[in-house]
Amino acid sequence: MTERIVLAYSGGLDTSVAIGWIHDATGADVIACAVDVGQGGEDLEVIRQRALDCGAVEAYVADARDEFAEEYCMAALKTNSLYMDAYPNVSAISRPVITKHLVKAAKKFGATTVAHGCTGKGNDQVRFEVSITSLAPELKCIAPVRDLALTRDKAIQYAERKGLPIETTKHNPFSIDQNVWGRAIETGFLEDIWNEPTKDIFSYTDDPAFPPVADEVVLTFERGVPVAIDGRTVTPLQAIQEMNRRAGAQGIGRIDIVEDRLVGIKSREVYEAPGAMALITAHQELERVTLEREQARFKRTVGDRWTEMVYDGQWFSPLKKSLDAFIEDTQRYVNGDIRMTLHGGRATVTGRRSETGLYDFNLATYDEGDAFDQSSARGFIDIYGLAAKQAAARDVAFGNGENLDAEDAE
Repeated sequence: MTERIVLAYSGGLDTSVAIGWIHDATGADVIACAVDVGQGGEDLEVIRQRALDCGAVEAYVADARDEFAEEYCMAALKTNSLYMDAYPNVSAISRPVITKHLVKAAKKFGATTVAHGCTGKGNDQVRFEVSITSLAPELKCIAPVRDLALTRDKAIQYAERKGLPIETTKHNPFSIDQNVWGRAIETGFLEDIWNEPTKDIFSYTDDPAFPPVADEVVLTFERGVPVAIDGRTVTPLQAIQEMNRRAGAQGIGRIDIVEDRLVGIKSREVYEAPGAMALITAHQELERVTLEREQARFKRTVGDRWTEMVYDGQWFSPLKKSLDAFIEDTQRYVNGDIRMTLHGGRATVTGRRSETGLYDFNLATYDEGDAFDQSSARGFIDIYGLAAKQAAARDVAFGNGENLDAEDAE
């Protein structure tokens, strides 16, 4: 029986050419696998037919938009996942769901190998291959660009020589990856980190310098997940889509950073994630109302580790799963409403309410009805500061106390 290879297929030039390129190089039959994670563009059926027309023996397509939003985007939201405190893991969280369907296709069609279109310099090669072998250790992985010398120039020549049904004349100088959680733009003139991004590279966001009238929105959460917008029930996918539209219209969610890649290099990346950044802003504020202090402090540590692991392609690792359990437990009381004003590139929280929150007006108020026993403060301060007081006394006794005479110090 002829060996079969499943190829992660986008419908574009490079992966369309890769179908024949892999077959020519290995002799294997190629099965194309296309997964919709909200990237927009062509219909899945159009993509499926193009894969077959380009030589694939089978074409597996999956509409994974709801799955991606519910199981992956919401996990990132509950974590407030921002790599290097800036990037909401747009590409990183999409790779595991795509991988899941690649493995499903491999098992369905009896393939022994999975192929992807990543280069040897990026993060995605690691994310795909580690995820693939985490789900199916018996599968092998290849990358036509990295392993089979498939360059873009060769792809264009191959497509024209073979008469493939794919556009070869348009050359976008940027490398773009997008899904419903956001959009990533790199390479081209952006590789000079002194260059400012030009307005034409943006698609999900309008210019924040010329915003429309301010947009007020009320987001309702249950256990950390948005369930309604302005009182209208929404699914996770609908929540992301609506906030992409509304926050995007205000220019919210533009990110320009020099990022530490897993492979050890620094890379300039520009992102657009209007819905993700607006939702994370709201979720963070609701957690400030609902999480206990020590729990909230430790969750930030866990969230940073979770984010690094996901960025580094460890979605299916044992530690990531353990961190998931902790994060899910913290969301038990993350219920309530957040009111925000979206305007001119900013999502500003203007109101919060929660029936499961820890904010107590009578404890917080300085006015009539104050329930806080201020007489307890003196004893608390004495005990809280005791260790520091003892250490300071020892420093003074041994001549190591703080020098408070500024003139003598000079």
